[in-house]
Amino acid sequence: MASSPKCLGKECSAPGPVPNGQIRLYSMRFCPFAQRTRLVLTAKGVKHDIININLVSKPDWFLKKNPFGTVPVLETSSGQVIYESPITCEYLDEVYPEKKLLPSDPFERAQQKMLLELYSKVIPYFYKISMGKKRGEDVSTAEAEFTEKLLQLNEALANKKTKYFGGDSITMIDYLIWPWFERAEMMGVKHCLAKTPELRKWIELMFEDPVVKATMFNTDVHKVFFDSYMDGKPNYDYGL
Repeated sequence: MASSPKCLGKECSAPGPVPNGQIRLYSMRFCPFAQRTRLVLTAKGVKHDIININLVSKPDWFLKKNPFGTVPVLETSSGQVIYESPITCEYLDEVYPEKKLLPSDPFERAQQKMLLELYSKVIPYFYKISMGKKRGEDVSTAEAEFTEKLLQLNEALANKKTKYFGGDSITMIDYLIWPWFERAEMMGVKHCLAKTPELRKWIELMFEDPVVKATMFNTDVHKVFFDSYMDGKPNYDYGL
């Protein structure tokens, strides 16, 4: 599946064209935003290749595809380029409709997008707390704010009265939320979930999903990468 598991840096030449009938993902193995797109590609069974990018020393040719220099980025065989994780995931769901992850009902789709907007305010706390702890800072205020936001997520799930955020089977919103919870233990925020029983049950169920299992790293691997990232020398190729 992966045509370049090792990341390509500034000195690396551009890969060849995307083969007909495939799509290419420019990614970074440990990036949670790129993992969203990997989850959707895997869930939908889309034939693809992966090019991993050195995000510290980005190739010039990659910056021409995405001036922001971020992953994920999708490229089609006709040279079309799509970036930003929610946009790439929605694009994949529309272009490969065989297994839809977004609801067909407009209101349910809107609900998922509203929940994603709420969750976008949660993500920064994973980093604020974990990085603060590593720097020896007082993170008690951040933890209290984070806990409050997790309670809101838990309430949203409890009100649905379903196993997952979109119903009794996994849908797009679950994959968009998931990657940071995979890293919760490594980032030292798992204790903030103490008063969120529905959310903790959701995490248990997600860990059992074959698509999650196919795209995840264990806590120890995540920790090695995150420590290298915090030291300013991210080891993008760890484990290869």
